[in-house]
Amino acid sequence: MMSWRNLAALCIGLIVGLWLFLYIFAGGILLHRGLGRSGWPEMARYDFRIAEPMRLALAHPKAPVTPGELVWRQVAPGYEVAELPVLMNGEEVDRLLLNRIDPKLYIFSVQTQPHKRWTISDWERELPTAALIVNGSYFGHDRLPDTPTISNGMVMGPKSYDAKAGAFRADANGAAIIDLSAGPGGMPDFTGADTAFASYPLLIGDDGATHIKRPSEWLANRSFVAEDHEGRIIVGSTQTAFFSLTRLADFLVAAPLGLKRALNLDGGPVACQSVRVGDYRRHHVARWEAQVTGPKINLLNWAVGEADMPVVLVATPKAK
Repeated sequence: MMSWRNLAALCIGLIVGLWLFLYIFAGGILLHRGLGRSGWPEMARYDFRIAEPMRLALAHPKAPVTPGELVWRQVAPGYEVAELPVLMNGEEVDRLLLNRIDPKLYIFSVQTQPHKRWTISDWERELPTAALIVNGSYFGHDRLPDTPTISNGMVMGPKSYDAKAGAFRADANGAAIIDLSAGPGGMPDFTGADTAFASYPLLIGDDGATHIKRPSEWLANRSFVAEDHEGRIIVGSTQTAFFSLTRLADFLVAAPLGLKRALNLDGGPVACQSVRVGDYRRHHVARWEAQVTGPKINLLNWAVGEADMPVVLVATPKAK
């Protein structure tokens, strides 16, 4: 029989172990909330709980980053995949997980699930024929789209909106990114679209330049949807959280992707990606987001399991 001293030591060990887990592996966010504080835990830029790519980005915010070797691989008709290394001083600091899709052969749709906390794995089970599943645009506290959206023919999102960035739209004839930056604002015109959503910021506009109006050091796992000069749709996610939006936009302009327009999607732990095409499989789980203000950062680290994704963008092969 265990003595009371051994039992007490075991309990203390479990408590200390739990505290260390919450502090180190969960970024301190659960401990932070447990102490009655709101928001994400604050820490110094050099804190050891921050992932190495994020520390490099914070330490060298102006250092140039360049693309590594890009090799596209066709895994099915109209569907190619690639991984593009992101290099700083010759060393890889992140990687873009890329998909290049012919919209004549694939149907794009927006799917929502506000009532159940579905993760990327749940979406895979619910959408067995989907070639691509990636997080979509932003969502609100009700877990419904927070920007004008058409999902399965249903108009969703706010009743009023000032669209001055960009949008994605698709119908039976194809898909495209729309530059709304020079327009009058207001609600975007989605007339005739089967699938559509507004998002922000516009990473690359019609002029071939970046459209980041408020430069920021905030870091996160990122996702984007783009259109290249051949009319193909490119969907990408970053492997880790090296990129601020400004740095991502600059990198996409310089990358050998031939992008005509590019639109940012939601970011952070929600920026997951699933690819199931032919024999090819990719299951990417995002983890990080950091709100950076001056010398301190507030860190979100989704250390265990997968974040739920209330809004997803899906590509499915067209019926033959």
